[in-house]
Amino acid sequence: MANTKIRKPDTAVNDELMKKLTEIGVLYSHKRSKAHPNMRPFIGANRHEIDILDARAVIDSINKSSHFLEKVLGKKEGGLVLFVGTSPAARDLVENLSRKLNQPHVVNRWLGGTLTNFDVIKDRIKYYQEMKKKQKEGEFEKYTKKEQLDLANEIEKLTYKFDGLVNLDRLPDAVFLVDIEAENTALRESQKLDIPVVAIIDSNDNPDEVNYPIIANDHNRSSIQWVVETLKDNLIKNKNG
Repeated sequence: MANTKIRKPDTAVNDELMKKLTEIGVLYSHKRSKAHPNMRPFIGANRHEIDILDARAVIDSINKSSHFLEKVLGKKEGGLVLFVGTSPAARDLVENLSRKLNQPHVVNRWLGGTLTNFDVIKDRIKYYQEMKKKQKEGEFEKYTKKEQLDLANEIEKLTYKFDGLVNLDRLPDAVFLVDIEAENTALRESQKLDIPVVAIIDSNDNPDEVNYPIIANDHNRSSIQWVVETLKDNLIKNKNG
């Protein structure tokens, strides 16, 4: 897989930013024994057997990922990025980011075949939208109370699965993942279809698995929040600018 990360980051990080990244947990990673060998260039120190990520790598990687996503979303025909984060720490952050950018998301459970069997998924999304429309227009009122309850339950289940995908009318131009270990199926489907992947990568992950790794703690909520908010600020600023 083509990988665009910077092996030897040279971005300067001022003391104020370094302090912030440290305080909110962006730099604190896993025990050294869990580190992936390919992550060594991105580890700046080790304290009490805990790896400390290199702040320069964090800034370099998020800037490069922001630039890539900006290019995708800025396509004349309308770029599509599928945002995925199903862990409790990431769920609402990823959903808020995707909605802010008017992009699809998966925050509950990844459905196997979402990408590799997209035609089937697309039909289910269409069915979900039709059911929602019928419900809104009162078409279910002609049914018995039990039938209406059954239909309402079906829509609730469909909403859980497909509500975040209603504007995914084709395969995405890129996929954003929080934690490639947790979202391994989504990663593999993206790789199989050669869809570029942007992902938050921690010290226990292999950065060569994704095209645009963002070096940061991927299980700490405040770290994920910082990454998401930084991406949002960069993308919206560039879009408006």
